[in-house]
Amino acid sequence: MAPEARIKQAFWNCVTALCAGAVALSSFSLAAEAARRHSHGRHHPAPTIAAVPARALPYPNLALPFDIPGTQYLPLAWTDIAGWSDDDHLAAYKAFRVSCKSITPQNQPSPEAKALGGSLNEPCRITKTLELSDDVKAKAFFEEHFSPLRISRLGEPDGFVTGYYEPILDGSRTPTDAYTVPVYRRPSNLFVRGYKQDSVSLPNKGQVFRKIGRRKLVPYYDRGEIEDGIIAGRGLEICYLKDSTDLLFAQIQGSARIKLEDGSTVRINYDAHNGYPYTAVGRVLIERGIVPKEEMSMQKIREWMAQNPDGAKELRRQNRSYIFFREVNLSDKDEAVGAQGVPLTAGRSIAVDKALHVYGTPFFIEGQLPIESDRSKTPFHRLMIAQDTGSAIVGPARADLYFGAGQEAGRVSGRLRHPMHFVMLVPKSLDPVARGQKLPVPDPRPSEKIAKLFPQTAPAKDQKNAAPAAQQAAGATVAVANPVPLPEPRPVIKPSREQRKHVRRRAIQQ
Repeated sequence: MAPEARIKQAFWNCVTALCAGAVALSSFSLAAEAARRHSHGRHHPAPTIAAVPARALPYPNLALPFDIPGTQYLPLAWTDIAGWSDDDHLAAYKAFRVSCKSITPQNQPSPEAKALGGSLNEPCRITKTLELSDDVKAKAFFEEHFSPLRISRLGEPDGFVTGYYEPILDGSRTPTDAYTVPVYRRPSNLFVRGYKQDSVSLPNKGQVFRKIGRRKLVPYYDRGEIEDGIIAGRGLEICYLKDSTDLLFAQIQGSARIKLEDGSTVRINYDAHNGYPYTAVGRVLIERGIVPKEEMSMQKIREWMAQNPDGAKELRRQNRSYIFFREVNLSDKDEAVGAQGVPLTAGRSIAVDKALHVYGTPFFIEGQLPIESDRSKTPFHRLMIAQDTGSAIVGPARADLYFGAGQEAGRVSGRLRHPMHFVMLVPKSLDPVARGQKLPVPDPRPSEKIAKLFPQTAPAKDQKNAAPAAQQAAGATVAVANPVPLPEPRPVIKPSREQRKHVRRRAIQQ
């Protein structure tokens, strides 16, 4: 194995085990020393004790070159990835190229913020001049500029996927007898710390407040209060829908196409939320024993809500989270825009946890999904691009697969709740050899002469059997420490009669 390969393997083995403290430092430092020796092109003997300057302990607490909290990793060869050669890499390349339009050195997070930092800049720079039309060349692009890394939550073998889509709903610009459910834009008194009130698209997690006057902040209204009309009549209505269930699913998906009575279409996208955590109504139905877990889907939720209008109202209010939309200028042919700010690609875009991952990161997702029917097990091995996020998407190997717009996309995405293998494509600029050169080399082990002067000792119950049989057979000398005698217990001496009387007299006097 080449020196660089050995160093990379040592690095990834350490990251896979999530080494900490001295173990992590020692492993990466050995990689650094090997890298230095390789860079000089010749072997250097181990330094002597006298040649090594004194080092202050503990060792400096340096960050790992690649680290996602709570995550385990496994480096792979491309041939180890099931279905990699069968995918349509050109489709994935086109989606990646769309992401690269918004990836520049100016808007990338700092290297300390997330594991990948700004490392996608280099492959994105190459795509600007690389117009590919051949699947073989697209596959070669990813293999040349990325390294595959299996990723999952610490202690778990797989990741987990769900699906989402863009609903197409009927609506009206004005309220009528049929269209009574308002779709609200963001209220002007909704406030998030760290953001201006006129910012485009506020975060989908964290505290949100209602601003009263200039200084007073209180929690914003929850779903029940808003559905009861507490913000109605303030000019916040974008349009009206027929059913509150339609609005709920549009809010879960984060976007929708509203077909108006005059034939035109209104496109709406996520803009803000009211600050309450999302509660899955499907999970509530499962916990109440209404729908079995193995039968749960969005279609089941819709059917139950249609058959139980009063129960549907109470069920919706279990999810206190409420989403506000903004109207976007998109045609019927345009796909919805994700949180990265680029149009999504049906079958290639995914939503990820933006607290851990960088938009534009490629993920190869492999397993079986019920694509063709509820009970089918369709092989799914596809390179996807992280271009969106969601409040329910939490964890290093958690993704929401985007399937496009319309009823069929809704049926497919609505039945996905499955474990899948995740392979993260890491840019090769995160090279452990180069990173390892910056880490300190640990102090060398003592020489054989010094080790003989200070033999290791081990306590033993029976000195005759203290030395291991293997070492005795080899003639090795093992020093055994004599057992340290325990101190004699303090004798128990009962006080005399005169002493007891003296103690009682002193107690009475006090």
